[in-house]
Amino acid sequence: MLECELAGRAYVKAEHNRALQNVIDRSRGAIERKHQNISAVLVALGLPRIKGYIPLANYQKALFDAIEARIDQTDIQDRMADVNVVRDAPPQMLVYTPPPPMSARPYAANPQLNRLVRKFAPAWRDARARALGEAGEAFLYQAEQDRLSDLGRDDLAGKVRWVAKEDGDGAGYDILSFSRRGEERWLEVKTTNGPATTPFWITANERRVSEQRPDVFRLARLYDFSRTPTAFRLKPPLTDHVRLAASQYRATF
Repeated sequence: MLECELAGRAYVKAEHNRALQNVIDRSRGAIERKHQNISAVLVALGLPRIKGYIPLANYQKALFDAIEARIDQTDIQDRMADVNVVRDAPPQMLVYTPPPPMSARPYAANPQLNRLVRKFAPAWRDARARALGEAGEAFLYQAEQDRLSDLGRDDLAGKVRWVAKEDGDGAGYDILSFSRRGEERWLEVKTTNGPATTPFWITANERRVSEQRPDVFRLARLYDFSRTPTAFRLKPPLTDHVRLAASQYRATF
């Protein structure tokens, strides 16, 4: 079903459910909940999920084994990570939504899920991840120019800069844009093909810039990029919106 969605092919969830009922001894509701469990794992891996199946974190070992085998035996990982990375020009106005609320409780680590993340997450830090990130930056760069032009500020639209491409990654943000009143906005773009709650990476430099210049820094989160690109913004302090967990350590002698 997910492959159909990513390829733009029509399908009927109920038909798939009935087919599974004929193969395994499970009720319609049990199969629906299992698809929700699969969604939860896919989101943790930074992958898109089937629309309509809200993630339900009730994991069983057999589920992890099945997902791992599926990813190992097919090229679905590459296709889900790469699909439609290079997009056409964005619409005149990018739709922004409110950010998802931070959960009341810290994320409870699941050893089996963590093992899958460690196994497959490196694929999101190689050339494919860089291509997706650059496509997201290009998308927002054009969208910001369109937004300012639509607001009657062509003078500001002409000043929007793709800083990460022109000057490199050291600035701690990707796009220099402006508010309607001409106030600078430093936009750090984070793009994934997964839903709004998909985890993403923040560098130490980006966090530092957000803390030093909270007046201008904004984290622009693009999600569901391969299907219907949508966004939300996070205003510093970032820890008001997300939990930051150290995942790497710098080794010195």
